[in-house]
Amino acid sequence: MSFVATDPATGHQFAELPDTSREQVADMVEDAHRALHVEHEWRHPLTRAKALTNLARRIEAEERVLAELETRDTGKPLTQSTADVNATVRYLDYYAGSIERLEGRQIPLGPDIVDYTVREPWGVCAQIVPWNYPLQITSRCAAPALAAGNAVIVKPSELASVTPLRFAEFAEDAGVPRGMIQVATGDGTTGAALAQHPGVDHVTFVGSAATGARVAEVCARRLAPIELELGGKSPNVVFADANLDKAIPAIVNALIQNAGQSCSAGTRLLVERHALYDVTRLLTKALEKVTIGPGIEDHQLGPLISQRQLERAMRMLEDARAAGAHVIGGEHRNGLFLTPALVTNVTPDMEIFGEEVFGPVLTASAFDSDGDAIALANATPYGLVAGVWTSDLSRAHRVAAGIRAGQIFVNTYGVGGGVELPFGGMKRSGIGRGKGIEALLAYSQVKNVCIAL
Repeated sequence: MSFVATDPATGHQFAELPDTSREQVADMVEDAHRALHVEHEWRHPLTRAKALTNLARRIEAEERVLAELETRDTGKPLTQSTADVNATVRYLDYYAGSIERLEGRQIPLGPDIVDYTVREPWGVCAQIVPWNYPLQITSRCAAPALAAGNAVIVKPSELASVTPLRFAEFAEDAGVPRGMIQVATGDGTTGAALAQHPGVDHVTFVGSAATGARVAEVCARRLAPIELELGGKSPNVVFADANLDKAIPAIVNALIQNAGQSCSAGTRLLVERHALYDVTRLLTKALEKVTIGPGIEDHQLGPLISQRQLERAMRMLEDARAAGAHVIGGEHRNGLFLTPALVTNVTPDMEIFGEEVFGPVLTASAFDSDGDAIALANATPYGLVAGVWTSDLSRAHRVAAGIRAGQIFVNTYGVGGGVELPFGGMKRSGIGRGKGIEALLAYSQVKNVCIAL
C-alpha cells in the first residue's frame, strides 16, 4: 500500500510514499531493539556526537534540496523552509555538543557508602510529529533522543512525510547505525500501532490536543512515559507604551508564518483600550501588504495545508461574524489560499477567542488594566506562548509572572524560536518540555547506584 505527497499550492502529486502496516511497525520496533543491543559502539557518547555532527553537515550541504521539498510538501514560503533546514542543523549541532552534559551526581551518605546516579536512555522512542514543520520537528525530537542513546522511530503526518524520510536516510549515511533511526509513514492507524506497541518505551506526540489526549490514553493503559506538545491560542499583549515600530512587524510575522499553521502562532491580540484603534489601524495596513502565492515563489503567505483546514478557518470566521465580530480580510482565493484576517470586537465567549483556527486569523480584544490583561491572556484552555509589549520593565515582569504559558517573550516573539529555549505548554497545551537541555533530560532516566563499602 502507498499514498502520494501533494503540493497544497498546486495540487500536484510529486512523490509516492509507503503506507506502513501494523506488521511493519512491529518489525521496526524489533529492529530498534536489536540495534540497541548489538551496536555497542553507539553507547559511547563521542560516537553519537560524531554521527550527529556529520548529519548536521550533510543537512547543511543539502539545504536547497531539502528546502524545496519542504515547500512542495507543506506549501510554506521557500524562505521559511530554508529557515527550517537551518534550525535542523542547529538542533543537531546543539545536541551533539550537549551529550557530555548527561551527567550523574554523587550523593554523600557517609564514609561506608558510595552512592551515585547515572542517566540512561529509555530504549525505543516513538515520535509522532505533525505536518506543519516536518523536518524541523523531526530533528527537534530525534536529535536529543539519539544524543541520549535511544533508538527512534518517527511517524510523520501523511500530509508531509518527504523530508523526515530524507532525514533518516542521511542519518544512516552519517554514521547512525541501522535501526537507530527509522521512519514509519502512514496515517493515524500507523501512529496508533506505534503508540500501542509494547516494545515502545517512550512516546512523544506533537499535534492537536484532541489527538494528544487519545495518545495519552493509549500510553496510560500500558504505563508508557509520554511527552505532549499540543495546541495553543497564544496572545500578544500590547500596552499603550509599547514600541509599535517593533511590535507591529513581529505581530504580523507571528501570525502569517506558515500561514498561521503553527501551534505557537500569535493568534490573539490583546491591546490596552486607548491604544486599540492605533494598533488595529497599523495592523490592517501591514496585513494588506502581505504577498500571497505558491511557496516556491517565496511569497510571504502560502496556502493552507488542505481543504479540511481551509473549511475550518472559513467556518470559524463566519461564526465569528454571526456572533457580532467584525472581520477584516479573511477572503478565500483560488485553491487553498486565504488572505490574512483581523477579527475585531471579539469577546471571550466566542469560539474564535479560545480555540485554534490554524490559519492566518488574528483576533483583537481590548483590556483596561494589568490585571485585566493577565486575565484575558489566561482565558483560554491553552498556555503555550505569550508576548508582552511594554516599555515598563516592572510591568513586564509582573505580567510575565501572571500569564500561565510555557514561554513568555517580552518585546519580541518567537514562533518555534530558539533551539536552546525549553519549549512546551501549560494547561491543554501539553506535558513536558522539548528543546534545550530539558529535552536531553526528558529522553533519559535516572538510575541510582548505592554501594556499601
